[in-house]
Amino acid sequence: MTNAVKPILERGAWHELDHDQRADLTTRGIEKIFDPELRASVLDIIEDVRQNGDAALVRALATFDKVEIAPENIKVSAEEFAAARASLDPKLLAAIRDSIAHVRRFNEQLMLHGNWRFETAPGVMVGEKATPIESAGLFVPSGKGSYPSVLIQLATPAVVAGVKNIVVVVPPVPGTNGTVDPAVLVVADELGLTDVFRVNGPAGIAAMAFGTESVPKVRKIAGPGSPPVACAQIEVQRYGTVGVMLLGPSESLILADDSASVTLLAADLLNEAEHGPDSSSVLVTDSQDLLDALQVEVARQVELLPEPRRTYALSSLGVNGGAVLARDLAEAAEVANAYAPEHMQLVVRNEEAILDLIVDAGEVLLGQDTTVSMANFVLGCPASLPTSGYAKVSSGITADAFRKRTAIAKADRAGLIAMSETVLAFTAHEGFPAHGNAVQIRLDESAAIQS
Repeated sequence: MTNAVKPILERGAWHELDHDQRADLTTRGIEKIFDPELRASVLDIIEDVRQNGDAALVRALATFDKVEIAPENIKVSAEEFAAARASLDPKLLAAIRDSIAHVRRFNEQLMLHGNWRFETAPGVMVGEKATPIESAGLFVPSGKGSYPSVLIQLATPAVVAGVKNIVVVVPPVPGTNGTVDPAVLVVADELGLTDVFRVNGPAGIAAMAFGTESVPKVRKIAGPGSPPVACAQIEVQRYGTVGVMLLGPSESLILADDSASVTLLAADLLNEAEHGPDSSSVLVTDSQDLLDALQVEVARQVELLPEPRRTYALSSLGVNGGAVLARDLAEAAEVANAYAPEHMQLVVRNEEAILDLIVDAGEVLLGQDTTVSMANFVLGCPASLPTSGYAKVSSGITADAFRKRTAIAKADRAGLIAMSETVLAFTAHEGFPAHGNAVQIRLDESAAIQS
């Protein structure tokens, strides 16, 4: 270091980190979701809601949000929707409409590739029919801020997919005695959603999973949240009544070489780092000079953030995230894949070559003029993305997340005859005579007709 600045981005060289040090970076707090004490407390809330319905929702609001309401006020009223629209800044309304339009266009493009069929062999057709799930529950957090963009990213794909019944759960804005964020209500109104409920996080997840007197039961739940919310989503699946799409604290990784602007790198690292104390923001680079300069610039820019965003950013960068020095860009891509980020930005000279090496990421944004904030609010590609390493096995929330696929096949008699030997070989080996008879009877019938 040439400047006496205490480094914020502390991690080290990837090839020098031991197994535990690498795991500390790549697991990034997922163990909090499985903390025994947290799980026990969340299970208490879930069971209360399962057994007592609306009374438990009211109890959770009073306990955790200090909000006293009657059960009949759990659902947001038409009057509240009207007041929210009347109070909204016209510029924010225009932004909401622009964001919805871009997300809608992206998902409508996906819908063009829904149903398909082809002839896999003479006389045999196979394919799929895509249909929407019957109902979906969307959780929109509100503890650390106002997030109408989250509802846009969750609800627009569900609407485009054709989900008939969409339920939205929103904890009340802290310190308002029960007010739901007006911007979130306007998003719901713009998308034609009327089933919006003010419910605490884990209790809201349980309400959508089991149903209460006010909140309808749904078949699939999606939405980001704190460890208690994520824990609740995992636990309600144990009852076998609902599927979930787990979205944890926000995270980003930037892979950069020495062609990157240090000023812009610092700004983009802080972009996701300001979300909350459980977020994670990581830089991976093969340039020590870039890293040294970035330490100074991050320290300068983080001081410009207001509280509590400054404290959040320091935790996201200095505790949960940091900087990793790679020996070359191939190793940098290895680090990125091990981390499997929710949001990834690629800032290198030969971006297509390095992009080919990236296999585990929720999204990849190419170049320094494609910011995570653009992806969050307006690009249209999914911004509700797998976190905590789940990008290794899952994708972001699009219309496809709210559709299920039914396989379709049709064979004529010639196709059945052509495939019969394969079927009979398997049925004989696996000991299923009735399976074999279902084909053999038809073979015998065809043979009799021909004779």
